[in-house]
Amino acid sequence: MKKNVEKKLFSLMSGEFFALVMFAFLWILYINILDTFDAHLTSLENIYAFLLLEFILLQGSIYWYLKWSKVKHNKSYHLSHRQLHVFRWFRRINVLLLCLGLFILLKNIGYSPITFNGFYLFLYCFALIEYINYYHLRLSYLTSQELKELLHQKGLRSSILARELRNMNN
Repeated sequence: MKKNVEKKLFSLMSGEFFALVMFAFLWILYINILDTFDAHLTSLENIYAFLLLEFILLQGSIYWYLKWSKVKHNKSYHLSHRQLHVFRWFRRINVLLLCLGLFILLKNIGYSPITFNGFYLFLYCFALIEYINYYHLRLSYLTSQELKELLHQKGLRSSILARELRNMNN
């Protein structure tokens, strides 16, 4: 059982970290080889949305690393109060950054088609979905067993981190 949990947590950690690194690598690669996308990839709005997404993916990588490390070293599966406190601050920072991103979105709708486009909206929504997935509702269901559980339950479940943060207050 412990090996299965450890394997699942390692997979989640490495998946988030791989996405974090690959998105940054591809962003830089596209800037260097695709001149036609320069205006989109180097606009401040799109860079903001991209960095917001990367910041949230980094939090996910850290979260799954901490969980994996605890299981690997035969410690409690739950994060410490101190670690949860850090994620509470991350959640607050994310809300501020997402609000700023929404302000950017509303300010620039129809304003500048060269530097502002659907790409910003895509990146912003991706970051928002990742935020919701970590801090509120579990949106990712990877295995057939998890999908079956989703169909049998009423509504989406709270994410593990959301439950831990809620229990921290009790």
